[in-house]
Amino acid sequence: MLIDWFTVGAQALNFLILVWLMKRYLYQPVLQAIDAREKRIAAQIADAAAREATATQEKEEFQRKNTEFDQQRAGMLGKAADEAKAERQRLIEAARQAADALSAKRDELLRCDAKNLHDSIIRRTQEEVFAIARKTLNDLAGVSLEERMAAVFVSRLQAMDAAARGALAEALKNSAKSALIRTAFELPPEQRTMLQQAINAAFSADIHLRFETAPEIVSGIELSAGGQKATWSIADYLSSLEQGVDELLAKPTAPAKTPA
Repeated sequence: MLIDWFTVGAQALNFLILVWLMKRYLYQPVLQAIDAREKRIAAQIADAAAREATATQEKEEFQRKNTEFDQQRAGMLGKAADEAKAERQRLIEAARQAADALSAKRDELLRCDAKNLHDSIIRRTQEEVFAIARKTLNDLAGVSLEERMAAVFVSRLQAMDAAARGALAEALKNSAKSALIRTAFELPPEQRTMLQQAINAAFSADIHLRFETAPEIVSGIELSAGGQKATWSIADYLSSLEQGVDELLAKPTAPAKTPA
């Protein structure tokens, strides 16, 4: 069999031309399209990786901020609880102080009321005693209360023990000022004269007297000179009554029930 080299050469040339054409117009565009697609996919992958990194960073930032927020919220809640506790204690202390002040004010009012009642009872008792004494003396003896008290005072001076009487006599004689007679009432001239004579006789001296009224002396008479004094008063007989009144007022009263 004979080989037709011309035909073989022509076919080889055609094959080379076909390969060139395929490479030029088919294979090269396909490679370029594949390369472009690979670059596009790589870019998309890189963008996705960047987005994922950003999302991861944002997630971590969110978690960090969320943790900080939880810590701040816990701190604020703790601070609010401490402030509420402190305010509660302050209000309780203020209420206790107000209650103590109210109780002290109530006690003070009770003491004032008790003192006023005590003073009123003593004053009324004195008035009644004086009235009864005057009426009794006038009815039975025909003398006034003032006259009888002056007579009792003189008898008390005469009955003084030697030491007290001597000290008072020394003070009366050596005092640079006149001896002072104080009474709860204004003595009439005859009573002053009687007292003057009785004191002169009791101390065997001419004693110069001056007279003053002193309402605080409960229907009594007081003689003073040079720091020494002699006193007689109906208050001595009222002391037991006053003590009884004090004991009565000192008894604790049941506290008033607060309505529910």
